[in-house]
Amino acid sequence: MKTIFRVPLMMIALVAVGVVFSSSGCRKKKDTIAKIYVLDTTNSYVSGATVRVKGESTTSQGNQNVILDKTSTTNDSGEATFNFNDVYQLGQAGVAVLNIEASYGPLVGQGIIKVEQETTSEETVFVQ
Repeated sequence: MKTIFRVPLMMIALVAVGVVFSSSGCRKKKDTIAKIYVLDTTNSYVSGATVRVKGESTTSQGNQNVILDKTSTTNDSGEATFNFNDVYQLGQAGVAVLNIEASYGPLVGQGIIKVEQETTSEETVFVQ
């Protein structure tokens, strides 16, 4: 009688352990996006502006190297979108603090954006 119950209990225990490990370890990361809105001095959205975001090394080795550099163009709503899924890794605290450079013809603007993990970070830059 003991051996009849021992085998099913072992199988149940092994299945339970397998379910626990397989369901808790595979979390898919969410998108990490930065949206930059470009406006002019009349608070109108600027379509076709060039937006560049770049991050520089924070080490004090005299010569700061650019470690992240992406460029995009604003759409009809004055929005430039950047995807940082390739930069962010699960478990990482924060993604980057980036300098923003926006230009549209002779108009230029600057700003800073803090890109947070697995969310959409937004910032507005005025060109003048």
